Amino acid sequence: MADLNEKLRVLLVGNGGREHALAWALQKSARVERVYVAPGNGGTGSAFANVENVEIGVSDFANLVKFAVEKNVNLVVPGPEVPLVEGIETHFRKVGIPVFGPSMAAARMEGSKTFSKDFMARHNIPTAAYKNFSDYNAAKEYLDSIDHDIVIKASGLAAGKGVIIPTTKEEAHAALKDIMEDRSFGDAGDEVVIEEFMTGDEASILAFSDGYTIVALPPAQDHKRIFDGDEGPNTGGMGCYAPTPLATPELLKQVQQTILQPTIDGMRRDGYPFVGMLFTGLMLTPTGPKVLEYNVRFGDPETETVLPLLDSDLAEIFLACVERRLDAVEIKVKPGFACTVVLSAGGYPGNYPKGDKIEFATPGPDTQVFHAGTAVRDGGIVTNGGRVLAVSATANELKEAVDKAYEGVKTIQFKDMFYRKDIAHRALKPRETAASSGLTYAQAGVSIEAGNELVNQIKPLVKSTRRPGADGEIGGFGGAFDLKAAGFRDPILVSATDGIGTKLKIAQSIGKHDTVGIDLVAMNVNDLVVQGAEPLLFLDYYACGKLDVQNATAFVSGVAEGCRQAGCALIGGETAEMPGLYAGDDYDGAGTAVGAVERGRMLPSSDLGAGDVLIGLASSGIHSNGFSLVRKIIERSGLSFTDAAPWNPSTTIGEGLLTPTKIYVKPLLAAVKKDLIKAMAHITGGGFVENVPRMLPKNLAAEIDVSAWDLPPVFTWLKKTGGVPIEDLARTVNMGIGMVIAVEASKKDEVLSVLRAEGEIVYEIGRLIAREDEGCVLKNIEPNDISNISNPKARTMSTAALNNLDEASQKEILAFVETAQSRASIQSSINNFVDTCFPKCVTRVSGDALSSTEKSCLANCADRFLDVNLHIVKQFEKMQGR
Repeated sequence: MADLNEKLRVLLVGNGGREHALAWALQKSARVERVYVAPGNGGTGSAFANVENVEIGVSDFANLVKFAVEKNVNLVVPGPEVPLVEGIETHFRKVGIPVFGPSMAAARMEGSKTFSKDFMARHNIPTAAYKNFSDYNAAKEYLDSIDHDIVIKASGLAAGKGVIIPTTKEEAHAALKDIMEDRSFGDAGDEVVIEEFMTGDEASILAFSDGYTIVALPPAQDHKRIFDGDEGPNTGGMGCYAPTPLATPELLKQVQQTILQPTIDGMRRDGYPFVGMLFTGLMLTPTGPKVLEYNVRFGDPETETVLPLLDSDLAEIFLACVERRLDAVEIKVKPGFACTVVLSAGGYPGNYPKGDKIEFATPGPDTQVFHAGTAVRDGGIVTNGGRVLAVSATANELKEAVDKAYEGVKTIQFKDMFYRKDIAHRALKPRETAASSGLTYAQAGVSIEAGNELVNQIKPLVKSTRRPGADGEIGGFGGAFDLKAAGFRDPILVSATDGIGTKLKIAQSIGKHDTVGIDLVAMNVNDLVVQGAEPLLFLDYYACGKLDVQNATAFVSGVAEGCRQAGCALIGGETAEMPGLYAGDDYDGAGTAVGAVERGRMLPSSDLGAGDVLIGLASSGIHSNGFSLVRKIIERSGLSFTDAAPWNPSTTIGEGLLTPTKIYVKPLLAAVKKDLIKAMAHITGGGFVENVPRMLPKNLAAEIDVSAWDLPPVFTWLKKTGGVPIEDLARTVNMGIGMVIAVEASKKDEVLSVLRAEGEIVYEIGRLIAREDEGCVLKNIEPNDISNISNPKARTMSTAALNNLDEASQKEILAFVETAQSRASIQSSINNFVDTCFPKCVTRVSGDALSSTEKSCLANCADRFLDVNLHIVKQFEKMQGR
């Protein structure tokens, strides 16, 4: 870290308006002793006492380093992109001089558009759909295969001119040939990106980063076209203003959360942390902000616009970034607006003259003139480039800043001077009509366009759920269903409403949204079928703070899949965008299902009696209840949702927990239609104890033998890791059985056969008995079977431990259990042993080291035999010298 009292000697690399603005800001700092600009321009060479030009080219790294060492430079600030992409940071790092700018590896984010697009795809950063091509013929074939509007980009550096927006297929082919065959942009056109054309307003975000923290300056809007009304060819930029009123605080928060921070985090995780100024070009589409491109340096003319709004020491910010402590620096921005008007030479962006004398008068207050294409000659300033000068002004209101900038333009004269007369026109037009039109719904945070796009995207999904009685169309005021067309004569309608619960938090955490819709349908239709009803129709409700069409479409795709599994029609729903009620990308889902059953065939049947058999249908996992407990166990375990699942290392914890709730409708209806089922209970929150009694009359109870099936590994892991007593677990989750049905004993075999033929895993798990106290009695709640232990080492250890029990040990265990204050105290002792001793003991006993996954599996299995063999605890304690 630099000495807090050490003066800075800064080498600023570049010669444009951006570098003049940076020099202007840096020379004001009390920390800065000297600023050297290589090679600089007429403004940097004449305007400031502590700034001087150095005649060294921006890519002459050897001489730049030599000069820096000779002058004891202690901070380098590259301005343009070319030296950054070519690796200037590496050259100075080798001699120990810090650089405010990215490494060569990180600079690929600007140096290669194919690289940056692949990065965005890899890290789920919103951008246009795209394809990369290095083969001209393959690119031509792709153009012929598509019919949507596109943008063609030369992948490499093309001085800001490598982006072509063709309006016809012929123009697209001509542009492709020009770039890849005729090589109009040289090596920059070796690869091209062909991407979807996005609609909306553009905005630019300049943000400081130290590789961990990223802090944005006010969002700006550039004017690329040469002529007023955004007509004519593209330029390097003819003007700019900031902040753009399009970027509301809510939008900026979304950009920070979904684009800027994920970009910095992704680059660090990929091995090339970004230090410097990240310039992100955005398209503010109807469905939210998306990235157009990244630049890895200050923009021009955006720099001339936003730096006058900066109310903090720029040199201190640069130091904080290179020392990786940006979070310790407060970056302040002045209230108000800034506007920049670029003055260009006649003929720009084509051929233009140089050497024309420029005459200056003193500009007004809050106005700065930044030099770009200028040079010092014979004691005066002459033109020396296409974009010659930039006039920037600040004011409390945008219109005032624009007027000040144009007043500043009037103080400058040179031959054939050209400038646009409509800078900030896109922002000023709405402001001029604001009194009559008022706020729009979009400005309030609700996008009608995004809602319409969502409807268009989900229409095919909805149509895929059509069934007799419903046509599968949406968009009207309400959905309709024809019961006669569905074959019902005298039906009773049955309805259910439910949600997904905090399982959604896991989906949102890992960005997987296409299965929770299945859960939503399942929770409703399973509640219908237990009453003997056939689900007919479904309506969903999706609520969010900011509508992300991609996420919402994925969610509805899950709902549609659930409806297809259940055989019901998705006939409508509601999408509610409510800014301020939900944070970030959070959303919630709820749904309503309606079914029908012919009168007289509703369940439960009135002839339930003692001796009826209980059959359990296997669950697919935890289903949709108990996730508040599950998430707390994950949190306390120190694991994350992206870690391998200890109960199934072939998947992650998040993906494993998101296994959708099983939908039992079709197999159960097959048995219902044969009059084989007397009653059913959907095992949701409350487990067996709360749900099974709901299907029974007051005089009957269910007796369930928990040892009749193997507890699935996920439940075993939750029990052990969370230290959850088995009785509590049984009252919270389904324990591996998602549906319980009661059948007559004489029909048991037929029911089992029917359900197995439908693909269900089923168990005979108990019977109905005369009720004495509880409505559901769980037997053998602590099964000790080790047959389902899959890890060979764990199975060997467990079997040996059980076989080695002698009579004395059994008596000792029995005495311990009898004197223990409670079952919980025994469980606590066992959990403590498993956490502290067992993994180490197993390593010594087995003779070789185990992986963390194997240890976790062994620890999960330990309490299976330790519950009945506490003698082994003492043996293991002796092994550890305890």
